[in-house]
Amino acid sequence: MTAPDHAALAARIGDLPTAKVVCVGDVMLDRFVYGDVSRVSPEAPIPVCRVTNETAMLGGAGNVVRNLVSVGASVTFVSVIGDDDIARDVDVLLRDLAGVTRTLIAEKDRPTTSKIRYVAGGQQLLRADREVTTPITDDVADAVFRAAENALKDAGALILSDYGKGTVTDGLVARLIAAATAAGKPVIVDPKSRDFTRYAGASLITPNLKELGEAAEGELSSEEAIVDAARGLLAGANIGAMLVTRGAQGMSLITADSADHFPSRAREVFDVSGAGDTVLALLAAGIAAGVPALEAAQLANVAAGVVVGKIGTAVVYADDLLEELNDMTGRSGPQPPLRLDAALDRIRMWKARGEKVGFTNGCFDLLHPGHVSLLASARSACDRLVVGLNSDASVKRLKGENRPMQNEAARAAVLSSLETVDLVVIFDEDTPEALLHEVRPDILIKGADYTIETVIGADLVQSYGGRVVLAEIVEGFSTTATIARMNAP
Repeated sequence: MTAPDHAALAARIGDLPTAKVVCVGDVMLDRFVYGDVSRVSPEAPIPVCRVTNETAMLGGAGNVVRNLVSVGASVTFVSVIGDDDIARDVDVLLRDLAGVTRTLIAEKDRPTTSKIRYVAGGQQLLRADREVTTPITDDVADAVFRAAENALKDAGALILSDYGKGTVTDGLVARLIAAATAAGKPVIVDPKSRDFTRYAGASLITPNLKELGEAAEGELSSEEAIVDAARGLLAGANIGAMLVTRGAQGMSLITADSADHFPSRAREVFDVSGAGDTVLALLAAGIAAGVPALEAAQLANVAAGVVVGKIGTAVVYADDLLEELNDMTGRSGPQPPLRLDAALDRIRMWKARGEKVGFTNGCFDLLHPGHVSLLASARSACDRLVVGLNSDASVKRLKGENRPMQNEAARAAVLSSLETVDLVVIFDEDTPEALLHEVRPDILIKGADYTIETVIGADLVQSYGGRVVLAEIVEGFSTTATIARMNAP
């Protein structure tokens, strides 16, 4: 096994936003319908799912794009859709992603691929797919090629995300790889065909162990067998390298001259869907940013370990990677607050697991026993506590030019070091109202010096069935009074 330098990998995360990638592949729409199951239908021996929440997100090659932008990369995405409502949903979701230039080419009479997953208690009950897998027409393939070839001029790498839904045809693959090779751009492929020769000339290919076994038509029961099979296929297909994803056994990066194996980190696995997209995205983003392939593969391995701990077609953020690598190096202490998108992703994961999310907020300038008591009471009312923290600019507007005494990074660090606090999110407005609309907590907690009528966001939380809790506080403590005593003669 190859032991990665976790500190060096953490430093590489800062290179990822420089990556520019062209991604061509099969876009999908993933819908998740969450609910509770407490009875069996009288009509048939099937569970009755009472729907509590629904979400829609980009899947397939679209999930590769989501993972690319989540670590800061810029993406030109080229794909094929139908002329239907699902296509319009896909377009809206792509439009809302920062750093994405999209070219979606419609083909008449072709449905946009979609998958609906019904989930209860963290387990999938059913998946319903809408798709066709026939190859796209030559005219559509020409349009895809022209859009991708034009974008390659400014890109650092080309991704081919082949989900076998008809976009990545044999002829298109050959033309795209030839164009990228002529432009001096590496090509990273996630294959679905058992015939790896259709990806001839690619720089790197990322099959999972099952796909490698099918392509090699042999039993892969040892690392030696995996390496031998991979090298035979690489030579036969004229492909530069192969990153084999092996589930709980980690990954193997194999070339004609080397083989590096990376163990996975033991963790509770909630959902493996989309993990291959995360690997492909992190690998390509690293290579496009100039990170050596070995280190890019190690980063992808860390990312895969994070994403399987989430639920649904999830993505990994740079904050997730940094937190995981710091934990792997044994670094303790408070972590910086997450960006809003990463924070919301984590909150969605908690909710999908059935955990109750609580929310409280404040300036928390000089932490005192009153604050500690409030946070302890708040945490006892929920499974996960999110703290909304006023930014420095917000505190100045509320408390005066001489405040805060500690900047937002220091205040967030103190809060996040408390066992009662699961997540700190900084907001710049004077009130947390906008943040509450994003977080939608199950429980909103404020001190008992408020009334429910005066708690900002109480109406919102109660409107969707949430609760407002007024927690007992320790009397006699005030940051303002403490500062006044410090400044007294």
